[in-house]
Amino acid sequence: MLVRKKKISVFALAAVAAGLALTACDNHGTDAASSSRTGSSSSSSSTRSPAPASHSAQGSAAGTSAKTEVSCTNRINYAGDSRSNAEINTIGERTGHCPAPEEQTGSAGTAKESGTSCTDQIDYAGDPRSNAEINTIGEKTGHCPAPEKQTRPAGTAKESGTSCTDQIDYAGDPRSNAEINTIGENTGYCPPVKHQ
Repeated sequence: MLVRKKKISVFALAAVAAGLALTACDNHGTDAASSSRTGSSSSSSSTRSPAPASHSAQGSAAGTSAKTEVSCTNRINYAGDSRSNAEINTIGERTGHCPAPEEQTGSAGTAKESGTSCTDQIDYAGDPRSNAEINTIGEKTGHCPAPEKQTRPAGTAKESGTSCTDQIDYAGDPRSNAEINTIGENTGYCPPVKHQ
């Protein structure tokens, strides 16, 4: 019986020695003494939470991971996206991911030719927008907008170099000559005569 107790003690000592050898280093290669100096014990290291997930796993559906030193619009081609550069870059900074480019829906128009303004590429005769407005849309979106047709105002086409009040008799019209002529200049049509 006494001999058997000694054998158990030898095995117990061997187990304790093996346990000390295993706990001498944590899973990061540092010794247990240094980890106990920093306030963590070997038992608390086993309950430590795992490292945080990477950004790509955090929101891969949201788009490409954003690098803080490079704006999203300098990394990804957003031509045709209806959002402004500021809006796109703000999304990237706020979420940590550059949003996927959105294609403009509806009548995006015709792809803009490089080095050519939209008003030189497409006939915008009758479009109520100015050439500058049309060309700005083309530069910003990469597509020339579809021409808009101005609805013809009621009245008579204004003759070039002649005021509406010289072209048509507005006797009895309650509006001033200046108002009538301004309508003619702005629309290209002399308005119909109004009677009181």
